[in-house]
This record gives sequence, structure tokens and C-alpha cells, in this order.
Amino acid sequence: MNVHFDRALHLNALGEAVGPAAEPIVRNEQDFRRMISLERKRSERSRKSFLLMLLRMDQASAQPQYNLLSKTVLSALSRYIRETDVVGWYKDHSTVGIMFTEIDVENCSETVAALTARVSEALRSHLTSEQFEEMTLCCHVYPDHWDETDAQPPSNATLYPDLTARHEARKSMRIMKRTIDIVGSVTALVFLSPVFLMVAIAIKSTSKGPVFFRQKRVGQFGASFFMLKFRSMYAGSTSNPHKEYVQQLIAGVAAKNAANGDGPKVYKLTKDSRITRVGAVLRKTSLDELPQLINVLKGEMSLVGPRPPIDYEIETYELWHRRRLMETKPGITGLWQVAGRNLIPFDEMVRLDLRYAQSWSPWLDLKILLRTPKAVIEGAH
Repeated sequence: MNVHFDRALHLNALGEAVGPAAEPIVRNEQDFRRMISLERKRSERSRKSFLLMLLRMDQASAQPQYNLLSKTVLSALSRYIRETDVVGWYKDHSTVGIMFTEIDVENCSETVAALTARVSEALRSHLTSEQFEEMTLCCHVYPDHWDETDAQPPSNATLYPDLTARHEARKSMRIMKRTIDIVGSVTALVFLSPVFLMVAIAIKSTSKGPVFFRQKRVGQFGASFFMLKFRSMYAGSTSNPHKEYVQQLIAGVAAKNAANGDGPKVYKLTKDSRITRVGAVLRKTSLDELPQLINVLKGEMSLVGPRPPIDYEIETYELWHRRRLMETKPGITGLWQVAGRNLIPFDEMVRLDLRYAQSWSPWLDLKILLRTPKAVIEGAH
């Protein structure tokens, strides 16, 4: 029997089943995966974690024998399944799933090992040695741990079967979106090359330091990448002022600042002494964002999508805020930028990102791209 756990599991207590063991109701694949999605959203509100245990039965033989094996496995595990837990097929006729709901998570890996030992013992007592060796047990805890030191994307796709299904259903449209990104970024880079040259000269002639600013950002599924911008600050500037303000913004306690005289106040740092004179113009006109076309060409970003956050922003995120990174690839412009930009609070920005991801189509991207120049011009005044 093979046993696998997600990295950095911190399981505190599963709780023992109470009352006599009863054969659980087994949901079909569609219903069970829908229940995982609902439990994730419930967890976002309740802050209670859940454990998804998957049992894959390898090398299944004839269907009657396989059905008998499935019933034997569920019978062996029934004493660990509470009434509030959910059982079903994660993958029809291949993988049985058990979702242990409302789990308190702390740093207690010993409990995980103890659970594995109990489950393994129960299976061993109900299965033949050959059947037992053909079993693979995997455990996944939500919320999943985002560890940026890992080379792989930190978010666990197993816990997001609904998003996987959506991505598959939109496969042809996603190919179209990627094609638009490639054609659009290449075209823009060619036509804007004189602008790149002029901006580079302006930056180098007015302040010391590199032309481009590389900043680590968090992309889709929590995978990190280095986003490019034209440098708009003095070299060696600290990120502490921005870090403090953006954490207040996410927490909903940030104050709006005056941007242009008597104009509307905005949710952003203004009168920032770290910004150069050329940098102020670049930011006002959004020209500092142009190098991100290279990120689009590399596939790290899209022309349209949510803005990719900095790692210290993620530290302040509520669980439901993470969904803006799971639903779609980050972009240069997006629904937030054309619907209010810095005039709206952070939670509303997240809702706009989620609305975009759920209703996305190539035509919506086109509408946003066409509205972006107007939003930039209005934001510059």
C-alpha cells in the first residue's frame, strides 16, 4: 500500500466516529466533486479546515470483484466516518474519496501518522495482502499550504476539481485566449519599441539604476514569477511603505489619499518620495506597465486578468481572496482597472476579479482591452 500526504500538513485532531458503524451513502463523482467545491467555500467563511482522503484501487479486476472490493473498503473505514463527513467517488470506479469536515488544523503531524496507521490497519484486516498492496492512500488538507520555497505550484489541484472541470470545458477558448495573448503582445512590443527606447533613455538619464524593475509576484495557482516594469523609483528604495499600506488596504482599514488636487481620493500611496520625476509620469500614464508584455509572451501573465499580488499581500489575504489567483491567470489589465481601479476597496476588487473569471470569454477580454485606454486617460487626470 502506498501512502502520500500533501507537503506541510498540520493536522491537529480528526475526532473519532461515534455510535455504531453504518454503511455510508456513497455519492457519484459529479456530486462528490461538487461537495468538495461547496466545502471549500464553507471553509472560507467558517475558517474550519477539512481533510480529503483518497483511496485509489489499482489494477481493478472484473467489475463484480471491483464492486465487492469497493464495499469492503468502505466497510473497513465506516467506523472513522462521521455523519457530517462525505463519501463518494472522486473518480468513478477508480478512486474513493472521504471528506472529513471541520477539522482544526495545527502543527501536529503525529496525528496524521496515527490516522494513517489506523486506516491502514483497518484495510489490512479486511483485504487480502494482494488487494492491500494495490491500494494507494492520499490525504489533502484545505486550506492547502502555500510554500514559495517549493519549485512546484503550491496550490493543490486535487482540492479544486470544479476548476479543473471548468478549464477542460473551456479548453478551446483558453487556446484562443493564449493565441490572442501571443499575437497581441508581439504586435504591441513591435509597435511600441520606439516608446520602450525613449522611456529607457529617460530613466537612465535622470536616475541611477537599471531600466527595468523585476519584482516577485504570485501567479495562477500560487506559482511565483518575476514581473517586469519600467523602474519608477530610486534604486535601493525599501518596500516597507507600500507593504504597510497594502496590508491595511486588504484588511479594509486603509485611508484614501488625494491624488490630483481636488479630484477624488484613491486607494493608493500618493506623494511617495521614493518615486522619481520620470517615474511619476510613467505611473500616471501606466507606461511603467508596458514591459509586462514580455511576461504575457512568456505565458506568465495574460493581457486581461487579475493583477498579480506580491507575496506579502498574500500573507494578509482572507481564504476567499485566494480564489482570484485560482480562477484565472493574472493580467496587465482587467475588469477592476476599467470599473473603478483605485477608487474601489480591495474586497470589491476581488469580487470583480471573480466575476470576470466566472463570466470570462474572448469577447469580454476584447471589451476590457478596448475600455483600458479610456480608463488610463481618466486615471491620469
